[in-house]
Amino acid sequence: MTVQRPIQVPERNAPGIARALPVLRQRFGDRFSVSVSIRAQHGQQTTWLPSEPPDAVVFPLTTAEVVEVVRVCGEHRVPVIPFGVGTSLEGHVNAPFGGVCIDLGRMNQVVAVHAEDLDCVVQPGVTRKQLNEYLRGQGLFFPIDPGADASLGGMAGTRASGTNAVRYGTMRDNVVNLTAVMADGAVVKTGNRAKKSSAGYDLTRLLVGSEGTLGVITELTLRLQGIPEAIAGGVVAFASVEGACNATILTIQSGIPVARIELLDVPMVKASNLYSKLQLPETPTLFVEFHGSEASVREQSTQFGEIARECGGGEFVWAVKPEERTRLWQARHDSYWAAQTLRPGAKVVATDVCVPISRLAECVTETAADIEATGLIAPIVGHVGDGNFHLTILADPNDTAEHARIDDFIGRLNLRAIAMEGTCTGEHGVGQGKMKYLKREHGTGLAVMRAIKQALDPRGIMNPGKIVAPP
Repeated sequence: MTVQRPIQVPERNAPGIARALPVLRQRFGDRFSVSVSIRAQHGQQTTWLPSEPPDAVVFPLTTAEVVEVVRVCGEHRVPVIPFGVGTSLEGHVNAPFGGVCIDLGRMNQVVAVHAEDLDCVVQPGVTRKQLNEYLRGQGLFFPIDPGADASLGGMAGTRASGTNAVRYGTMRDNVVNLTAVMADGAVVKTGNRAKKSSAGYDLTRLLVGSEGTLGVITELTLRLQGIPEAIAGGVVAFASVEGACNATILTIQSGIPVARIELLDVPMVKASNLYSKLQLPETPTLFVEFHGSEASVREQSTQFGEIARECGGGEFVWAVKPEERTRLWQARHDSYWAAQTLRPGAKVVATDVCVPISRLAECVTETAADIEATGLIAPIVGHVGDGNFHLTILADPNDTAEHARIDDFIGRLNLRAIAMEGTCTGEHGVGQGKMKYLKREHGTGLAVMRAIKQALDPRGIMNPGKIVAPP
């Protein structure tokens, strides 16, 4: 299955690649690979964009080794593609012009935990589950949870968020500072551990969400949270998607500090029942969770239950025991796989948008009507507390007419969100897949992005073909 690449970009530099690879092979030995299978693992595997593997993969252990790779590649004008664990969804790790993939998975040490300051320092290959397991005994946790056990460097690169974002924010809000290797091989530290600063340009926020197009992240300082005294949650079924969305809007507007509030439409509930062996009524459903003291959790839950009833919600079914909550949220995180039970053998096309929560019900309702009119199977799930929802579109890999309908549908979805003063991606990122919508969303701001790219990466080696066209 293929889609047309939205922006024309320079051709592959075969002579430069041929010169750079022997140098890297000699330097890194068995931590350098041109194996077909290793290269294939480092091309995009989680989307309908065609997989475009790199010419070689290097596995550095330190920032200094990343510097070496970048300098060799820069000298020969060879693309550099950072890689975490490969869970991104918009072609971020593809190598459309070949080049060298820097797999940061072996840079996976927790460098320091400053419990009294509620922060920690980690290498980019540490995954969110690994970090939380490390922190558990200290009564701390890192709250950003995109579902997949993604690497923290990759999560910063794509500005990831997830189910907890409504309370704890996104990676943008939880990265204190970064160390990154820039296109010329310079090592830049974007800040210190102070909780705030007004000293100069905000380089941390510039690199968070840059998807490897400006530099390679080699160390992160992250904000931590204390594990709550009490956690409780459950599910509420609604008569309509609109009712579930309206309950979400009222909950946020009422100032209830809900930790998680997730929407599953009817097809997604059906898929979760099949895949995760749940027994939920097959109606639009909200999964919710509250964090705090015993008293505050009871108060929040009561307030939410009243709002849900006002919006046509049914009984609030509690999941208080840890194993019950774990099963519930694992089912939510497994939605990508669960959706495939609705059409075995289909290829998954995952996409997302985000709108102001006041437009959420309108956007979801219009999108559901569009799905039905287009004849697609596309379950909806969403981090609806911040206006972000996702579609898991199921496509016949051999049906080119259906591919065209899906491409048109995704275009309408993105333009609908932008017209509602939203964005074409709340957390998946731009990569290759959403480049063509940036002009509509950002206008002249896209030229500013291109100018930043040109200034920081004049040779165009840093993950080219992503976000904006290389210079």
